[in-house]
Amino acid sequence: MPLSEQEQRLLDEMERHLMQNDADVVSAHAGDRALSYRNLIYGAVLLLAGVGGLIVGVVVGNIGGIIIGVVAFAAMLGGLMLALTPVHQSGGRDGGSATKAKEPSPSFMDRMNDRWDRRHEDR
Repeated sequence: MPLSEQEQRLLDEMERHLMQNDADVVSAHAGDRALSYRNLIYGAVLLLAGVGGLIVGVVVGNIGGIIIGVVAFAAMLGGLMLALTPVHQSGGRDGGSATKAKEPSPSFMDRMNDRWDRRHEDR
């Protein structure tokens, strides 16, 4: 059964909004924030050291064990934060500021959205 003209316009508008919202969600999660392999390794080592310290704190008992346990828990938390913190590249290796590059090209999703919009505008 064919759609009426009003229903077709409404459907096209809903599709446009859906595609636009999907692109916004994808672009919000995408970016130049990548995890550093070095920080990931250091964080994992610190996390494991914290687990070991927590076990030692339980074995020791008394006040000393509680202090060791709290420090170990803080080390675990710090290791987890270090491992999962994204790295922002701000410049070259020499610490200088990065030169301004040309405008970034549109993302894949932006290009697909443009194609989708152009295709439906031609109708």
